[in-house]
Amino acid sequence: MLFSRISYLSTMKRKISVAPMMDWTTKYCRAFHRAISSEVYLYTEMVTTGAILLGHRERFLDFFPAEHPIALQLGGSDPHDLSVCAKIAEEWGYDEVNLNVGCPSDRVQAGKIGACLMAEPDLVARCYMAMTDSVSIPISIKSRIGIDDLDSWEYFQTFVEKIYNQGCRDLIVHARKAWLTGLSPKENRNVPPLKYDWVHKIKQLFPDMDISINGGVATHQDIAQHLACVDGVMIGREAYGNPWLLKEVDALYYGKTPNSLSREDVLRSLYPFWESELSKGVPLQRMVRHCLGLFHGIRGGRQFRRIISEKAPKKAAGIEVMEEALKAISL
Repeated sequence: MLFSRISYLSTMKRKISVAPMMDWTTKYCRAFHRAISSEVYLYTEMVTTGAILLGHRERFLDFFPAEHPIALQLGGSDPHDLSVCAKIAEEWGYDEVNLNVGCPSDRVQAGKIGACLMAEPDLVARCYMAMTDSVSIPISIKSRIGIDDLDSWEYFQTFVEKIYNQGCRDLIVHARKAWLTGLSPKENRNVPPLKYDWVHKIKQLFPDMDISINGGVATHQDIAQHLACVDGVMIGREAYGNPWLLKEVDALYYGKTPNSLSREDVLRSLYPFWESELSKGVPLQRMVRHCLGLFHGIRGGRQFRRIISEKAPKKAAGIEVMEEALKAISL
């Protein structure tokens, strides 16, 4: 049942989503999150246009049918390349393509992708147009509120206005500016202050845009406060470090029957899938490392994490490692 195909309308709203995070939101992480919530919207890690056009395509684009609704986040700045990759993503079965205009890492900047594009709103608008002209699925943009010295409210408003005038109606905003020099990617997730009010105000100025907010969201109280002002909330690190936060998503925000699975049930529902992947030579550690936060704040959680961290990396590790870890919870 977990990995049955589900169809979604291309117009469905991303009320609650999990942020694209490099090295974190892999297909194994997304399958785990989907086992907790059937409705939360999922994003891939950022994939560059070069990786798709020149690399091993299946490695970067493969996902499991149960991950729907799922969006591919693209990194790139060449309108033609982005349009080709968007078409490939549509053919591959993705529900949406998202253009990364927010990642501040040095490697990304060197390729003229990510947050540095906030300095070139006209180019972003052309990239957006090229992608929308090539596909029928939604194209969205994920940005910051500014970069370096281009960090005024007026600049952010102008940036949004330019992409709006080219038809963009789907925008996800990390409510912090990014420093392209002087701060690491990790520091850029914490040091620049959050300015939620800027994102809320953008929604007021562009009411027909679907606006989602990202940055520092840690509780359902946070989510509820934002949903009073914007259309959607994107959860980042908290969804990874404390994935059980997603359990209430279906009932609270989509009016669906609450997920009745326990934490243990969620893990065991993944066993057939993990065993199938193990038979293909996928190491257990690659799949289960995303589950370390499942028992966050629960008695035995530390032992659960220790057992997985110590034993899952071993070459012959199998499902028995997870059972041993679960026994630590019941002690």
